Amino acid sequence: MGHAAWSAVRLTLELAGLTTLILLVLGTPLAWWLARTRSWWKGPAGALVALPLVLPPSVLGFYLLVTLGPNGPLGQLTQSLGLGVLPFTFAGLVVGSVLYSMPFVVQPIQNAFEAIGERPLEVAATLRASKLDTFFSVVLPLARPGYLTATVMGFAHTVGEFGVVLMIGGNIPDKTRVVSVQIYDHVEALEFTQAHWLSAGMVAFSFAVLLALYTLNPTGQRKTGLSR
Repeated sequence: MGHAAWSAVRLTLELAGLTTLILLVLGTPLAWWLARTRSWWKGPAGALVALPLVLPPSVLGFYLLVTLGPNGPLGQLTQSLGLGVLPFTFAGLVVGSVLYSMPFVVQPIQNAFEAIGERPLEVAATLRASKLDTFFSVVLPLARPGYLTATVMGFAHTVGEFGVVLMIGGNIPDKTRVVSVQIYDHVEALEFTQAHWLSAGMVAFSFAVLLALYTLNPTGQRKTGLSR
């Protein structure tokens, strides 16, 4: 593989790693709220989180492009803050990836929280443990299978993105061209050998991810899987 392919691989791994980390941080309180709340807002909030599962990636990418563009509300905000516009930048890729991969991280964690039940929390309360201590000492260890599923699925899903990253990031070498876009470029240029190498790598990666998930978390992956 040449420089362009290796650059795409590096950029893809950086994007997937950063996106997964952000989603784990932001997704934990959101998943906890969805798992515990009885508010009317749980339904709409859950629907918004799950929306990328059914929404065409090009639609999400288009509205991100409009919203984050120079004439969009968030684009005008970032410009006023001296950050410029996010479309066709790595930061724009991160924003799009976080939104598109959100259900693949939030839902497994939410399902893991819901599976814990009330009993462990009640026991911790009788021992006078604070809510923060209970969360870190009881909830997080019990939710470990959900976090494993969320981490693996969030990372893998971001690696495989195409429509969203193409719309919001374009196809800029060494800046926004990820592996999926690089494969598309090879096919469009009738460079099937290079496309085969990258595609085979993606197939091997996807299989390895699922094998690791099913091997390391054979029961948790069923209990904390995505709701579709």
